[in-house]
Amino acid sequence: MGYHTSVYLLLFLPAVLVIYQLVPQKKRWIVLLLSGYAFVWMISRKLIIYLWAATLVTYYTAVRLAWTKQIRAAAVRENPDEKQELCAQFGRKEKRILFFGIGLLLAGLGYVKYFNFFAANMNLFFETAGIDLQMGTGSLILPIGISFYTLQAIGYMTDVYWNKAEVSQHLGKTALFLGFFPQIMEGPISSYSQTADQLWTGQPVNVNDLSRGTVRILWGLFKKLVIADRLYIFVRAVFDHYEEYHGVLVAAAAVAYTIQLYMEFSGCMDIVAGSAILFGVSLPENFRQPFFAVNAADFWRRWHITLGTWFRTYVFYPVSVSGPVKKWIRISRKHLSVNTSRLGVLLLTLFPVWLCNGLWHGAKWKYIFYGMYYFVILFLEGALEPVYERVLKKHSILRKAFPFQFLRILKTWCIICTGELFFRADGFRIGVCMFRSMFREFSVHELWDGTLLNFGLDKADYLAVFVGCLVVAAVEFIKEKKLPGSEGIRKQKLPVRWAAYYALILAVVIFGAYGTGYQQVDLIYAGF
Repeated sequence: MGYHTSVYLLLFLPAVLVIYQLVPQKKRWIVLLLSGYAFVWMISRKLIIYLWAATLVTYYTAVRLAWTKQIRAAAVRENPDEKQELCAQFGRKEKRILFFGIGLLLAGLGYVKYFNFFAANMNLFFETAGIDLQMGTGSLILPIGISFYTLQAIGYMTDVYWNKAEVSQHLGKTALFLGFFPQIMEGPISSYSQTADQLWTGQPVNVNDLSRGTVRILWGLFKKLVIADRLYIFVRAVFDHYEEYHGVLVAAAAVAYTIQLYMEFSGCMDIVAGSAILFGVSLPENFRQPFFAVNAADFWRRWHITLGTWFRTYVFYPVSVSGPVKKWIRISRKHLSVNTSRLGVLLLTLFPVWLCNGLWHGAKWKYIFYGMYYFVILFLEGALEPVYERVLKKHSILRKAFPFQFLRILKTWCIICTGELFFRADGFRIGVCMFRSMFREFSVHELWDGTLLNFGLDKADYLAVFVGCLVVAAVEFIKEKKLPGSEGIRKQKLPVRWAAYYALILAVVIFGAYGTGYQQVDLIYAGF
């Protein structure tokens, strides 16, 4: 039951909305919680136990942390002369509690998501080394949403440890925070302070939220059904039979997949955000015009924003103030140049972030490569920044000049599409093969000589994709440049607003890729 399906949009979501409104306000959180569990049960069945277990671990870890902090405060009040020793003693205890909670959550995630990958690689190592030992592998099913709610749970426990979030003494509130059905499958990854209170208050449904939410859902369906699901047909044909294609067709498939992934993932986030708005809940935004990024770092500030924020908050910052990094800074400043010291810090802090990013996406070497790919690029961007600044100054090049900005954006597109080629390929070696084949017999004529009509799409399909992409690009350009209309359709005059509403509805109904000849396409990020 994906967010784009008729079961969700026409049955599940309206039913939850009606029951939610009929129930007294103080009990509405129960409707949302039971709906979330029903949603997970319908998809994962007995694997819902992972969500229950994660909720219990998160709740009791946070409560125990808060209780320990209260004991520490009382002990300090009673023995002010021993404050430093008491804080150190209780600080170590709090850290053990936090690490124990995080360890339990990561153990569950690691077992279902990474055990077979680890076992298979260890078996390969044993075989290569001539060791007569084999690790058993099993058929493990990944519970829906586990990668997302695990990060949310870790973030909440860590925020309680850092005194950035008030602990909830109510198990139901913690359960609702981790099990809110619109975001459990694909995020966005929110912090406790962003959504927990909104979910708990049970705001009544109103006309304004219904209008805003419905428009946002329609916009997401437009991206998903009109553009992404059509491009899926072409992308699948090339990537599944990669050995048959080369040159411009492989490059076109890489670009097409990049667009497909964005339209689907951002479209799903629109549906999720719209669903939440219906209940008066504002979820954090996950995208901000990523294809206007001028470099890889800027791209990741705009793409999957909540994942990047999580890694920055709970991996990058802790690593940057860790003992090894501090030691490096202290030693390098004495014996090395300032720039070399800076590069060392960049290396030490970026590597764990992008290793975790790659592993988070999946237990395959191609995902690890994907993380390392961006690690290398971001490291090089940081390392070359001083040189870059000197070149600009020497040649009097204005950063914001349109030709220069356009070239930077074009370069970033090349970086993004290359990364997504490896991300989509069925294995790292296949990704390398496809990347190399791009530069063999490259002929742009194949884009208009009729070759593209052999992949399951006709001219009308390509026209729908092209026009759809133009519409999305125009909307994002208006938002990026903050032009008139950037505040959204609902702020426009009545004729313009209703014309846009009807155009959106008709586009989804008439041009959506569903029905005879089209295969329903599962949500890509639901698999992570």
